[in-house]
Amino acid sequence: MNKFTTIDYVIFVIYFIVVSGYGYWVYSRKKVKGVSDSKDFFLAEGSLTWWAIGASLIASNISAEQFIGTSGQGFAVGLAVAAYEWVAAIALIIVAVWFIPIFLKNKIFTMPQFLHARYNETVSFIMAIFWLLLYVLVNLTSILYLGALAINSLAGGGYLHEIIIALAIFALFITLGGMKVIGFTDVIQVLVLVIGGLATTYIALTLVSQKFGFGEDAIAGLKAMFKDAPEHFKMIMAKPKVDAPQAEITKYLALPGIAMYFAGQWIVNLNYWGCNQYITQRALGADLKTARTGILFAGLMKLAMPIIVVLPGIAAYVLYKNGGLQQEMNSGGHFNSDNAYSAILGFLPTGLKGLSVAALTAAIVASLAGKANSISTIFTLDIYKKHIDKEASEKKMVVTGKIVIIAALVFSILLTWKDLLGISGEGGFTYIQKYTGYISPGIFAIFILGFFWKRTTGAAAIAGILTSFAMSVLFNNFAPALFGHETLLYTAYPTGDAKGTWQIPFLICMGWSFFFTVVVMAVISLAGPKINPKALDIPRNMFKVDKGTLALIIVTLMLLTMLYVKFW
Repeated sequence: MNKFTTIDYVIFVIYFIVVSGYGYWVYSRKKVKGVSDSKDFFLAEGSLTWWAIGASLIASNISAEQFIGTSGQGFAVGLAVAAYEWVAAIALIIVAVWFIPIFLKNKIFTMPQFLHARYNETVSFIMAIFWLLLYVLVNLTSILYLGALAINSLAGGGYLHEIIIALAIFALFITLGGMKVIGFTDVIQVLVLVIGGLATTYIALTLVSQKFGFGEDAIAGLKAMFKDAPEHFKMIMAKPKVDAPQAEITKYLALPGIAMYFAGQWIVNLNYWGCNQYITQRALGADLKTARTGILFAGLMKLAMPIIVVLPGIAAYVLYKNGGLQQEMNSGGHFNSDNAYSAILGFLPTGLKGLSVAALTAAIVASLAGKANSISTIFTLDIYKKHIDKEASEKKMVVTGKIVIIAALVFSILLTWKDLLGISGEGGFTYIQKYTGYISPGIFAIFILGFFWKRTTGAAAIAGILTSFAMSVLFNNFAPALFGHETLLYTAYPTGDAKGTWQIPFLICMGWSFFFTVVVMAVISLAGPKINPKALDIPRNMFKVDKGTLALIIVTLMLLTMLYVKFW
C-alpha cells in the first residue's frame, strides 16, 4: 500500500489554504459591510444562492458517516444501503414542496421556535434539550471519531488524537465565521469531495479489474463485481429465518428488506431533511424559490452519491473476498468493515491520494462546522435568549454562539479520546441511525401532525415525545424478551453477541414507535378543543410550484425509478 508522499502533503495543504483563504475572504467582506447580527451569523439571511444552499446541504450530509460508515455498510451489506441516499431524493422533494413554505411563511429560524409557535414553550424547551444532546453525543462526536479514525489509518496509525484535534480546529475556523462562511466554503468542499470521491471509486474499480485479470479497466471491474458478488447489488434483501447464518441475519438487522420502506426509512429521511436544524438551517434565511431550488438540486445530487460512498465499499468486499486487503481490513488486529474506504484510499497513486484525503477531510470538516453551528443556534436562540438572558444584545448573542461552538467541539474531543460512546463497536453508520432513531419517530410525528392537522395540541406533542422514546426503548431493548422471538409485531433475530440477545431490526422498531406515537397523539388531541388557536394557517396556494421546479422534480423521479428498476 502506498504511503503519503511530499506531493500528497502539498496538495492537502493547498486545499487547506484555499478553503481557509476563501472563508476568510467571505468573512472579511461581511465584516466590511458591517453585518454582525445574530440572524446573519446563524442563518446567513438572504445571502446564500440556490447552488450554495444545495452544495451546503450535500457537503454537510456527506460526512464521515457517509464516506466511512456507508462504505463500511457497502462492504458488509451492499447496494441496499443506497436506500438512504435514494429515498432521501424523494424526501427532499417533499421538504421543498410542503415543508419549507410552512417554515418560511411563519418566519421560522430554528426548529424549537416552530414548536413554540405551533405548540407551547414546554414542547420547544424539551426538544431543544433533546436536539442538543443528540447533536453532541451522537452526530458531532461520531463524525469527529470516524473521520479521524480513517485519516489515522491512512497515515499509518498512531496519530488518532492529533488528527481529532486538527479536524476540530479546522472546523472551528470555518464555523466561527457564521453560516455565510460555512455555506460558501461548502461549495469548494463539495467540488473537492466529488472529484476525490470519483477518483477513489475509479481506482477501486480498476483494482477489481486487475484482480480478475482485466487490466486497468474500471468498467470491466464493475462488471466483475456484478458477477462475483451479485447479492451485493440487490436493493431488497430477503427475510431470513431465525436459524440462518449470523452474517445474513446481521445484514437484515441493518436493512430489513421491503419492510423498511413501510417503516423507518421514511421516518429517517423526512426527519433528517425536514425537521432537522442542522439541515434546514441552510434554507431558512432564503426566499422560497431560492430555498426550493437549492433543496431540489441537493435531491438530484443524492441520486449519484452511492457512486462515491457505496461502490468503494463493495469493491473492497470483492477484493477482500478474493484474498486482497487482508491487512487493511484488519487494522489494529481486528476486522472492521468501516476500514473499507480507507483501505481503497491507500492504493491511490501519488497526488491523487492527497486529493482524495482532502475530499474526505472536506466532508468531515463541512459536517463538523454545520453541526456545531446548529448546536450554537439552538442553544443561543432557544435557551440562552429565552431562559438565561432575555435582554441579550445582538453582539452578545453572537459571542455566546461562538463560545458554544468552542465548548461543543472540546466536549466532543473528550468523548472521542478513547471512544467513550462505543462508536466503533456498533459500526459508524449503524450507530448514528440506530441511536438517532430513539427520538426521530416522535420528532417527525409532532412535526407532521403539527403541519397538517389543526387539532393537534401541545399536550399531545409532549405525550408524543415521551411515547416515542418509551416505545423505541421497548422495541429495541425489551420486545423480544417480552413477546418472544417470533413476536406478533415482527420477527426478532439473534444478534450474535456473547450475551445471546435478540433484536428487532431498528428500522422496524422506528416504524412501530411512530405508529403508536401517532395513535397516542391523535387520542389526546381528539379529547382537546375542536378549535385550536395554535393551529397554522396554511393556504393551499402556498404549495404551488413553477414549471422549472416541476421539471426538476420530474427528472429526479424518472432517474430514481430507473435506478430501482435496475437493482430491484
